Amino acid sequence: MHPHKFTLWVAMGSLIMMFAGLTSAFIVKSNQVGWKSVTLPSVFWLSTVAIVLSSGTVYLALRSFREREMARYRLWMGVTLVLGILFVAFQWNGFMALWAQQITFRGSGAGQFLYVIFGLHALHVIGGVVVLSVLLAKAFFGRIKIYSSIPVEIAATYWHFVDLLWIYLLLFFLLIGGN
Repeated sequence: MHPHKFTLWVAMGSLIMMFAGLTSAFIVKSNQVGWKSVTLPSVFWLSTVAIVLSSGTVYLALRSFREREMARYRLWMGVTLVLGILFVAFQWNGFMALWAQQITFRGSGAGQFLYVIFGLHALHVIGGVVVLSVLLAKAFFGRIKIYSSIPVEIAATYWHFVDLLWIYLLLFFLLIGGN
């Protein structure tokens, strides 16, 4: 296994542990007196559509890179980048909808956890957006001397990971964190 891939898998394992700890803390705290549940704004479903679609487009980008179809690679990587940015924008709108409902970080209950957990996930997606931006810039402006797909594979693996992590978090809040 390539050392960068191994490092990514270790990092993803750490992230899994962090989010497992946060969701476990949510379960423990939700049994306390004064706990307030939160209904998720529907805009979070739009962000789900964006990130699930982006998982498909990053797959197509990787496949295009491996086939040395650089025009298709640039297209699919660009679409993935746009969908990633849309995901973050929809998340922001979701946070604004929560804020408009008077669900703030200072409140008691699910709102606090939702801000922290969804916010941390959004930060990791933003990190992925930065990586996608760099890969896309290299595809347009860089010279590819060696067609090593390792950087694209690592980015795609990470992107699939944040996609699956989002699905887990959304389902967690819908099934366990709901009213």
